Amino acid sequence: MSNPRANTPESVHATAVALGDKSVLIRGPSGSGKSDLALRCIAAAPLAHVADRAELVSDDQVNLSRTAKGIETTAPPTIAGKIEVRGLGIVELPYRASAHLALVVEIVPAEDVPRYPLDHLTAVFWDIEVPVVRLAAFEASAPVKLLLALHAAAVPLTPP
Repeated sequence: MSNPRANTPESVHATAVALGDKSVLIRGPSGSGKSDLALRCIAAAPLAHVADRAELVSDDQVNLSRTAKGIETTAPPTIAGKIEVRGLGIVELPYRASAHLALVVEIVPAEDVPRYPLDHLTAVFWDIEVPVVRLAAFEASAPVKLLLALHAAAVPLTPP
């Protein structure tokens, strides 16, 4: 979504998790582990230096809206509070109604995760650049890595 219509909400195939008022958009092909990674983030105990726990915003489809404060993530009403849990089906969870997009995680094979990322990757939504981190969803440390990155991320502001 590099050039959607100005200020028109867009739906993207992704999963979103919030940490406080910031959210991460988890992107990857079907079956890549987006929902599983989100579930493990939600189930994780809070990090020692972070008071907030991860909360579901939306699974499978995420609505993005450009606001004066940046990009807001929300769930389409028909799937709010629902997440697909492989082996169990659709499960209802408490969820956060909205949060400000601060980070994008791209699910990639483990060999494609850089040990030291030298390139500062970004995703562009409207004219707002959001930092991108690449993670392997099924690594045991993936939820902690995601939460550390989200905690450190700043919410990009809408340019004037």
